[in-house]
Amino acid sequence: MKEIILDTETTGISIREGHRIVEIGCIELDDLVPTENKFHCYLNPERKVSEKAFEVHGYSDSFLSDKPKFQEIVQDFLNFIEGKKLIIHNAEFDLSHINNELKILGKNQLNNEVTDTLILARDKFPGSQISLDALCKRFKIDNSKRVQHTALIDCNLLAKVYINLIDQKEPTLDFKNNDENFSNNVFHKISYSKKIIIPTPKELENHKTYLKTYLKKNYF
Repeated sequence: MKEIILDTETTGISIREGHRIVEIGCIELDDLVPTENKFHCYLNPERKVSEKAFEVHGYSDSFLSDKPKFQEIVQDFLNFIEGKKLIIHNAEFDLSHINNELKILGKNQLNNEVTDTLILARDKFPGSQISLDALCKRFKIDNSKRVQHTALIDCNLLAKVYINLIDQKEPTLDFKNNDENFSNNVFHKISYSKKIIIPTPKELENHKTYLKTYLKKNYF
């Protein structure tokens, strides 16, 4: 099954304040194995980047000024994700911005099946930190390159987090006759094994607190 790991960066949090997308990153998975198919672009948001957003991703107004506008890449983007399930961390945020961009152009909203890894993590680890960085730490995923939030780096990390969240280890590839495999792009053997994670006493206690309180969302 083909799935798309998707992430966006924006000029700010709320579309109600007119914020727009400045970067889209997508990585394709085929039965949980990353393929060579990627979609990535920087966008001219036709407005200024907020100071807070700049601190998050580091994309300045001058850097974005000569980038294409959303309307110039929209069809390529829609073609890339067509008919595929989207895997997004905090999907409400990314989808609200993508659908807002589509609305501006008079296009229909996305109707892809969506898995929100924020919800998966919240259900799996109630009361615990569930930001992308926190999940990388939990699953011992190296996120040292994530100095700032960029769409493709976040997609690569999220792909590994997603595999762990659904109780799968990353695929173990058995390459026999390497030259033949690479030339034909064929994986001879893919094996998976489940990972069991037992909550700590502190996490169980946090769960009780969580049930009585509202978990604030991490929009970045």
